[in-house]
Amino acid sequence: MKQRLTVGQAVVRFLANQWTERDGVEQRTVAGFLGIFGHGNVAGIGQALLQAQRTGAPDMPYRLARNEQAMVHTAVGYARMRNRLSTMACTASIGPGSTNMLTGAALATVNRLPVLLLPSDVFASRAAVPVLQELEVPAAGDVSVNDAFRPLSRFFDRIWRPEQLPQALLSAMRVLTDPAETGAVTLCLPQDVQTEAYDYPDELFTKRVWHVPRQAPDPLAVERAAATIRGAHRPLIVAGGGVIYAEASAALDRFARETGIPVADTQAGKGALNWDHPNAVGGIGATGNPVANRLARNADVVIGVGTRYSDFTTASRSAFQHPDVRFVNLNVTGFDAGKLSALPLVGDARAGLSALLPALHGRRFTGDFRDDVAAWQAAVDHAYRGRGTQGDLPTQAEVIGVVNEACGARDVVVQAAGSLPGDLQRLWRSRDPKQYHVEYGYSCMGFEIAGALGIKLAEPGREVYTLVGDGSYLMMAQEIATAVAEHLKLIIILVQNHGFASIGGLSEQVGSQRFGTSYRYRNPRSGDYDGARLPVDLAANAESLGASVIRCRTIADLVEGLKQAREADRLTVLHIETDPEPSAPSAESWWEVPVAEVATLHSTRHARTEYLAGKRDQRHHLRPGGL
Repeated sequence: MKQRLTVGQAVVRFLANQWTERDGVEQRTVAGFLGIFGHGNVAGIGQALLQAQRTGAPDMPYRLARNEQAMVHTAVGYARMRNRLSTMACTASIGPGSTNMLTGAALATVNRLPVLLLPSDVFASRAAVPVLQELEVPAAGDVSVNDAFRPLSRFFDRIWRPEQLPQALLSAMRVLTDPAETGAVTLCLPQDVQTEAYDYPDELFTKRVWHVPRQAPDPLAVERAAATIRGAHRPLIVAGGGVIYAEASAALDRFARETGIPVADTQAGKGALNWDHPNAVGGIGATGNPVANRLARNADVVIGVGTRYSDFTTASRSAFQHPDVRFVNLNVTGFDAGKLSALPLVGDARAGLSALLPALHGRRFTGDFRDDVAAWQAAVDHAYRGRGTQGDLPTQAEVIGVVNEACGARDVVVQAAGSLPGDLQRLWRSRDPKQYHVEYGYSCMGFEIAGALGIKLAEPGREVYTLVGDGSYLMMAQEIATAVAEHLKLIIILVQNHGFASIGGLSEQVGSQRFGTSYRYRNPRSGDYDGARLPVDLAANAESLGASVIRCRTIADLVEGLKQAREADRLTVLHIETDPEPSAPSAESWWEVPVAEVATLHSTRHARTEYLAGKRDQRHHLRPGGL
């Protein structure tokens, strides 16, 4: 039997019948659509979604977004909260509507998170070219702006004819449900093809379950890894996001307790162990803390679990300084498992830890890190209390402390860019594997509110707090309107420091004197932005988008405002002005940002000297992990 459907209708019907299963639990692979309609998709995917909504066949929820990049961030937040087992599809119109999704595509692929992108495309018939918003390439008639998605996608296809759709859909699902391959999946849909009908076989629309296995690493690789770890004197575990996506926190807890090995975490892995776990030493690398970084410098065997070893994690490859350091990497992808010349264990984090522990034959390590951890937590308490000077602006660390204390164990904090991710990794005390959601693979300004929306859609029963600086807020605040329209409660803490605090600090580090990082009037005499502060009222802006707004002048105001926000049943923005100067203790680490080799500015020449000093600690890590 066959069903005569348009390509748009077939896409919606197919996706409604795709399911993902792991550990016996099934869930919808694509839980719904996010979209903005234009002439490229309103008659195709738009008509199909309207028909589905009116008839209930198929069941495919649709939500109107306000920005195409933001809706991809929302899908990413959803997918991360669902441990990569469920995501959302994003539909956009031809031209700028589709290319607005490029940044979101890059973010998804960098973070190894599944999203399905359905950008509309030019006419396949080429009956009238160039159509509105078509890019003409004189040397190639089959290129459109959507080809920009190719390097950003883990799978890319363009559906020129309706009969090509089944194979493209099946290939898309294979990648979306494969934890080793996943990322952005892009299916370009020419606007005329979306509306064309075809007789599709019934089999295409039957329920299809995509099983996600827990791949165990090769037994011989486990034995080699265990031998390397048994021979260590000062081993260290680096827990990445793969621990959380694999729901391997209990396995890591057991592994750490039985072996005595300290566990540091990355931005994506924070929360893999609770902050007060006896083996937890906190964040590692450029945004980590001094305790974890001292252990990293002295470690002779580093066990990476589910980490891709970004430059922030490795402190631009200066973190691990032992002359004979070796790496054992457990990762679901061979690409990440082989980094830093490691002995690779390719497999699921939970299955791999469960296989590796008995192979250690009861080997237990003792360390003296717990007193250092206690001293660090005392430093965190001090940062949370702030300066205590009446009249001073609150510090960012104080704000984080108040939010952390207001959060319940299952509540979620969301962040992405600026100075907040570093302060959060150092200071935040996670009490649940899903509590800490900082997008730091792509560190995309504007992710915060849109990502929080996706998290709330994925876990409606959790309170979701998003911390956003004024710089990121001005990049992308319009999804407040989306959340309001959907009756979704978020608690947004809008931190106003009148500019780019993180880049301002980095600018000083590289000798550029905070150039171009403050929100001020341009001074006609100096030509710089060093005039009075701009009279921008972001609280009023949030209110105009439908939010309930609480203006906080002091930390006491913020404490009370958070109580009100928790009791409220609608989206609330708490606006507070903070001191832009750093307020968290140093990570005692380094991050490579190049400094001009020649300069007339003394500040730049001094920064170059400091930069070269940091470069001296960089290492290539070429020694094979098993030797």
